[in-house]
Amino acid sequence: MDTAAGGPWAGHVPGTPGYRRLLLGLFLAGVATFAQLYSPQGLLPLISGDLGIPASDAALMISLATLGLALGVIPWSYAGDRLGRKRAMGWAILAACLFSLAAAVMPGFGGVLAFRLLEGFALGGVPALALAYLNEEVNAASSALAAGTYISGTTIGGLAGRLLAVPVGELLGWRAGLLAVTVIAVACATAFLLLVPAARGFIPHRTSLPGAVRSLAGNLRSPLLLLVYAQGFLLMGGFVAMYNFLGFHLAEAPFNLPLSVVSLVFVAYLAGTWTSPLAGRLAGRFGRKPVLLACIAIMIAGVLLTLVPVLPVVLLAAIVFTGGFFAAHAVASGWAGAAAVAGRAQSASLYNFGYYAGSSLFGWLGGVFLAGAGWPGTVLMTVALALLALGLAWCIRSPHAGT
Repeated sequence: MDTAAGGPWAGHVPGTPGYRRLLLGLFLAGVATFAQLYSPQGLLPLISGDLGIPASDAALMISLATLGLALGVIPWSYAGDRLGRKRAMGWAILAACLFSLAAAVMPGFGGVLAFRLLEGFALGGVPALALAYLNEEVNAASSALAAGTYISGTTIGGLAGRLLAVPVGELLGWRAGLLAVTVIAVACATAFLLLVPAARGFIPHRTSLPGAVRSLAGNLRSPLLLLVYAQGFLLMGGFVAMYNFLGFHLAEAPFNLPLSVVSLVFVAYLAGTWTSPLAGRLAGRFGRKPVLLACIAIMIAGVLLTLVPVLPVVLLAAIVFTGGFFAAHAVASGWAGAAAVAGRAQSASLYNFGYYAGSSLFGWLGGVFLAGAGWPGTVLMTVALALLALGLAWCIRSPHAGT
């Protein structure tokens, strides 16, 4: 709302129609983005078998898309500065839908991977701008909770894409599975454009190349922000590796589960839908640092539990490490925007660059560990990454740690 004295825009507050429309719209943008980004993940065993390629090669369906996203977030942040956050995000999602359609119908695997890279680049517009948009349009006191709600939309998207793609893929082929998810993404993108209110806290501006470099360099000179960016790189890398190859693990002895049953493990994503806004509330009450440390510790415990060769324990472990990861991500991503020193959108984009670069690198490398040491190899790689993130988070010394 505008202040009573006609001062600057103070942001939508909880309970108002604008606040509800904004959060619902961004929730749907998260669904559209992450349904497309991760829809091949549950299909990786099918893709591997159909094309006769190893698990690590099939995982390039995810790694190249997340690499494209990592490369896209910084350019999209500047496009959003010039065009407006809502407009840029709308173009980004619609372009991604077109590239997703092309990826699904390309005959050769090389062509599929090329369009997955382009699709990821287009999808970079949403995470590059969503949190900056929230910080501009939502009252500052509610920004942590609003960020958690947006992150919960990303978890629903990731879940929906996987659960829809796998049964369709088993019946009609993995390409049909990808197409089904694209249809849902188009519907969510349209709803986003219709729901989200016009920006009131945004001031468009053009940034010169020297100015862009200064914005990025200014954030990169902040020790706090470097530690926050590292959280995304390390935690996301391990998390994606777990889900890329958990399906292969459950399809083998002692579980020997069919793919349609294996895909149900992605229901664990609902844990992230609950823990993301919860972590935002706890961070607002107790401070970001202690909540981040606790979330990483919970993630590590869940990852280690997957080593127990008992199916109910593995399913419980997936819920635990998923909930811990998304809670940590909600805290760290909101922190990247709140602690920005030289451009909020650029700080969020640097966080997302690290986040998806980690996904691209370690999401593939987890398959190398799987081939060399089996499932324990992938688990130990993920635990090592999370322990490093825990140590770096512990080193944070800043007034922002308690805000």
